[in-house]
Amino acid sequence: MAIAEQNERASVPRQTQSAVLALASLSLATLLSSLGTSIASVGLPSLMQAFGASFQSVQWVVLAYLVTITALIVSAGRLADMVGRRRLLLGGIALFTLASVLCGLAPTLWLLIAARAVQGLGAALMMALTLALVAETVAKERTGSAMGLLGAMSAIGTTLGPSLGGLLIAGFGWRAIFLVNVPLGVATFALAWLALPARGKAAEADRGSFDVVGTVLLAFTLAAYALAMTLGRGNFGALNIGLLVAAGIGVVMFGVVQTRAKNPLIRLARLYDIRLTASLAMNLVVATIMMATLVVAPFYLSRGLGLNTAMVGVVLSTGPLVSALSALIAGRLTDRFGANRMMIAGLLALAIGTSLLSLAMKKLGIASYVMPIAVTCFGYALFQTSNNAAVMSGVAAGERGVVSGLLNLSRNLGLITGASLMGAIFAAASTGGRQGQEVSASTAAAHGMHVTFQAATAMAVAALLLALLSARSAGRSSSRQQPS
Repeated sequence: MAIAEQNERASVPRQTQSAVLALASLSLATLLSSLGTSIASVGLPSLMQAFGASFQSVQWVVLAYLVTITALIVSAGRLADMVGRRRLLLGGIALFTLASVLCGLAPTLWLLIAARAVQGLGAALMMALTLALVAETVAKERTGSAMGLLGAMSAIGTTLGPSLGGLLIAGFGWRAIFLVNVPLGVATFALAWLALPARGKAAEADRGSFDVVGTVLLAFTLAAYALAMTLGRGNFGALNIGLLVAAGIGVVMFGVVQTRAKNPLIRLARLYDIRLTASLAMNLVVATIMMATLVVAPFYLSRGLGLNTAMVGVVLSTGPLVSALSALIAGRLTDRFGANRMMIAGLLALAIGTSLLSLAMKKLGIASYVMPIAVTCFGYALFQTSNNAAVMSGVAAGERGVVSGLLNLSRNLGLITGASLMGAIFAAASTGGRQGQEVSASTAAAHGMHVTFQAATAMAVAALLLALLSARSAGRSSSRQQPS
């Protein structure tokens, strides 16, 4: 008996160490996928020079990656629910690493773009499965902290990409921004292979047939929408409208196919859950808001405040840095006070931060941006962490992959929508509403900043109201389920 107790006590540190290593592998996978998004953008001028191509051509190096992730992330999650998440995550890491080699060795621009699409497929698998695997590697009471760590790693990858990419291009040329992923990918694969459980709690639980027709329709629909929002560099023309119409038709066809499929890609009845639907909607709205800080802020800092390029880069790094640090704090707060409370608190902070940004006064200089963006990014980190924890902790084991894919999809769609919508609001506010007046570029940029973040504040308040309604609905549901 004593020996059994000793063995049980000895197994606890081993289990804790295994969970730490598993979470480390998931964190590295998150870092890889976010780094793959951010590091390529800084290389576009070098690619234009290397291949003698136009911007419209080289932008596909970024678009191919983003569109592939957006189009396939839900399907990646569903496939993982069927064949095993560990297996698919390892496959995603390996595919991402191999594609990075192909990107670094690509002799032509179009081969580079094709390799980036393959890299995007690997990233889709990693993004869909890191959230899903948290429940299989971390105790439920530590879910918030784990989600916070993954959020911090995503923010670090976003922050690190431009600066690391610039250094690599300056020292070794554009190929280095892709080849740098190779050693990191190998290390991530090795750690995941050793640390992740060979059989998850829900492994092999769903052996239904894969919905190929639904997958193709969803991929077509999402790709059409993503391209409609990104092509044209702000000029919304006939091609963009045509793609939006195609996306709308795709949504209808996908819904019809899902209602008739024996094993649908997405069980539409799942979306009747108001808490899940509200979380996905809030995730999309918040991502749309945050995209404004990336699209609009550089113009305000350079034109409105007159900062040089180097200072713009330094000031812009404030947001991702605050997000990374806040995500770790947000995880602990979520574990201690509950996901729903922290979700509401995060959205409230986000609304306050965007409201302060809409009041940005040039006479305050850099402080007019840094202080409000710190509040905004803290609110974003708190919402993101608590929302992910709330959704994933309430999902059945056999659906974690597809729900994780939906969470990531809603965020990606928000970022894509925000790039177009918030950019259009800023452009209209900067050039319109001043008829008959001669205004400086500085005044125009400040006015555009004000109007854009007024719109962002309205969105944040709408998301906050949705969170309160969802919490109220959840409270009523739980009270009904309690025995009398």
